Amino acid sequence: MTNANLPATLTRRADAETCADPSSVMTLLGESDAAPGGFTAYRSRFAPGTPGAPAHFHTKATELFFVLGGSLRVLVGDQVTTLHEGDFLAVPPHTPHAFAAAPGTEADVLFVFTPGLGRFDYLRLLGRVMRAEADPKEIADSAERFDNHYVDSPAWRAALETPA
Repeated sequence: MTNANLPATLTRRADAETCADPSSVMTLLGESDAAPGGFTAYRSRFAPGTPGAPAHFHTKATELFFVLGGSLRVLVGDQVTTLHEGDFLAVPPHTPHAFAAAPGTEADVLFVFTPGLGRFDYLRLLGRVMRAEADPKEIADSAERFDNHYVDSPAWRAALETPA
């Protein structure tokens, strides 16, 4: 299969599924596991002071960030920086990263993964765990399936303890 053989993906705003957890509201925009060209795209809106995602990496996927509004604090490798509206970031496989709304601000972010690997199911699982509807062990058990591998990051821990 070539990219020319893949069907177009269109999700109308009214038809987009949303997943909410205590830290964000995610709008699931589109997903295709077809290779080549598979992707997952969603929009997350983070409230001020919410934790975002802890340090993790992907072995297969590149994760793309585009800040639609507000500011997002991010870890890339062992460096912490803040992205602002209009900023773009691409994090390649095997690179530890984390993110959260910058202190005192909201963040509205478009995320795209390529390949996608069925990440909508992962986002739904995260929401269930954060709402105490599922066992956190399910996240660890799904690491290979969703290519999401959590790591310890002293730089990220220090950033979260100190305002930007």
